[in-house]
Amino acid sequence: MTAELRALNARFIHNFITNDVPSHDAILHKDFICITPTGARVSRANYLKAWASGYDPELIPYFDYRDELIHVFGATALLRSTNKSIRMKDGVETVGMTMYTDIYVREDGAWKCVQAQITPVAPANYPPDETIVQKYVKGQKQL
Repeated sequence: MTAELRALNARFIHNFITNDVPSHDAILHKDFICITPTGARVSRANYLKAWASGYDPELIPYFDYRDELIHVFGATALLRSTNKSIRMKDGVETVGMTMYTDIYVREDGAWKCVQAQITPVAPANYPPDETIVQKYVKGQKQL
C-alpha cells in the first residue's frame, strides 16, 4: 500500500509540474477540498481550474518534494511531504518551503485524495537536501 501511495504522490507532483488536469482529476475524491497556507478553502472545481496554469517554469525554475512520510490507518492514509521552490517575481528570486498533508481514502479498491492542506515551513524547520525524493529544474525531472 505504501508503494501505491508513494506513486500517487509522485503523480500528484508531476501533474502539478505538467499542468495535467485530467490525470490530477482522476486521483481526487469527488468531495476533495484544498486548504491553502492562508486558511482559504478551495473547492474541487476551483482547484482544478487553477491547476491548469499553476506551474510556469519561468516563474518557478526549481521545485522539489522531500521528507515524504506515509501513514495508513485502515482505509485512510496521511501522506506528508515538503516542497522546496525557487520562485521569481519582478526579477527577484525567493526560496521557500511548504509542507503538505494529503488525506487519502480507499474506496472501491482505489486511493483518492479527499483533502490537501498546505502549511508554510520556517527556515529553522527546513528538511535537509538528503531527504529529496524528486526535483525539477525548469519543469524537467532530474534523475
